[in-house]
Amino acid sequence: MRSYGVNVDAQTVVTVLHAEAVPDPARMAPVTEHATVRCTDAAGLADALDGAHVLFAFDFLSNALPHAWHAAGSLEWIHVASAGVDALMFPELRDSDVTVTNSRGVFDGAIAEYVLAQILSFVKDLPESLRLQRNRVWKHRESERITGRSVLVVGSGPIGRAIARLLTAVGMTVRGSGRRAREDDPDFGTVTATDDLPRAVAEADFVVAAAPLTEATRHLFDARIFAAMPPHARFVNVGRGELVHTADLVEALRSGTIAGAALDVFETEPLSDDHPLWEMPNVVITPHNSGDFIGWRDTLVDLFVDNFHRRLAGEPLRNVVDKQLGYVPGT
Repeated sequence: MRSYGVNVDAQTVVTVLHAEAVPDPARMAPVTEHATVRCTDAAGLADALDGAHVLFAFDFLSNALPHAWHAAGSLEWIHVASAGVDALMFPELRDSDVTVTNSRGVFDGAIAEYVLAQILSFVKDLPESLRLQRNRVWKHRESERITGRSVLVVGSGPIGRAIARLLTAVGMTVRGSGRRAREDDPDFGTVTATDDLPRAVAEADFVVAAAPLTEATRHLFDARIFAAMPPHARFVNVGRGELVHTADLVEALRSGTIAGAALDVFETEPLSDDHPLWEMPNVVITPHNSGDFIGWRDTLVDLFVDNFHRRLAGEPLRNVVDKQLGYVPGT
């Protein structure tokens, strides 16, 4: 553990949990003017939490907090540098009075662009074009169009909505899937309930997983759902790896039950080098970076700083998570 910008007169102690990347001290200056800031990795988290009032989980994938919870007696607020908070949630935190906020809004546009890029890559068969280029093969081919093709976005929160707006703008027909059905949604038009997912995927050319990970959505995409999709359909996952039963997805891809998949998240990360997904020609793999645009870490720090000043001013915090639901209500 190390401290920077220590303010000896500050009554607030902020712990910053990081991995390799550390928040820019210059961007954290508005916090260090009013608080003592302790910067630590997972190994030092318990010591850094002793007497701390705020935890900034800059390492949003860390599972260190449950092991350090015994030292969090003064903790009042946790801010997570991601939209998903599933890696952080555990029973003691859910049952506590500690407020949790997330970084909803930071990644929406970038992830929507990623989804559009993967859909275009599928319909224009860009991977095959690159293979032919490497082999110096001039081979004329025809490609598909995206105009009029149907997309089901599973997850009607801000990321799903950004995806829907962008795909609609390029001429695709977009529907949503969420907790409750409705017909007048401003971004999706029609939203079907999760219980009707087999029927909804049967009508989609592309299925995009963008839902938060909860007990209700864990392994939502399994053999039953893949079997309900048309054989020409492609699957894109930008939500969480645990939304998918990976073995069922592998079998669906091998058997031709679905035509392809673009996967940015996996049940176990990093994906093991001997995993069968690596060798599948109809699969595109990216290392959980669909939302990581240039400058994303600084944007995450800026959001935390804004929320910290809201706390100082006694104003409502942005992006307060319902700890029982596992996400920000109304998304």
